[in-house]
Amino acid sequence: MASLQTLSKSFPGWVFFCCCCCLLLLLTSSLPLKEGSAAHNACRLRKINFQQPYIRNRTYTLAKTASASDKDTDNRLIGQQLYANIRENNRCYLMKRIVEIIVKDVLLTEVKHQYPYVEEVAQFLASLTSELSSCKFSGNREHIEKNLEQMKNKMEQLGENGKTKAIGELDLLFDYMENACTDAPKKGGNKKKN
Repeated sequence: MASLQTLSKSFPGWVFFCCCCCLLLLLTSSLPLKEGSAAHNACRLRKINFQQPYIRNRTYTLAKTASASDKDTDNRLIGQQLYANIRENNRCYLMKRIVEIIVKDVLLTEVKHQYPYVEEVAQFLASLTSELSSCKFSGNREHIEKNLEQMKNKMEQLGENGKTKAIGELDLLFDYMENACTDAPKKGGNKKKN
């Protein structure tokens, strides 16, 4: 009985202590993240963006249609070569830049009238890059720019077929962006037929 009286006397103290702890947790959880964490979060997309069957089907159908017209099976624009000398924490930034190039230099050109779903896919990809607008590189930018330049040069060397190839590899671009920019990458998404 004595222990029950002691517990009832100290109960208001415990309630006060718990309330203070909860208040402290709430206040600290709203503090801004450290700079490194904020940059990391700025380079993250929600997995749900890539789980929409409608846009995934449109993207893959567009890629398949263009791939059937691609006469060059020796070259690849989207592949592991893009990640040469690129740290993993910069891969999302790199993919953001590649998507910007593909949308501007390929999808929003005259080819938008040659293939189905180009405008829908371009809008979707542009919305992803918009979500990643605060995503910045960390460290040395030289390798990123070099890899981007190599991809653009290869696309230009291929002429009109370069645009066809870029559209034919939109399924790869979709998968690479998902893997680089979401916290839970899709397994085995970086494969492509020859």
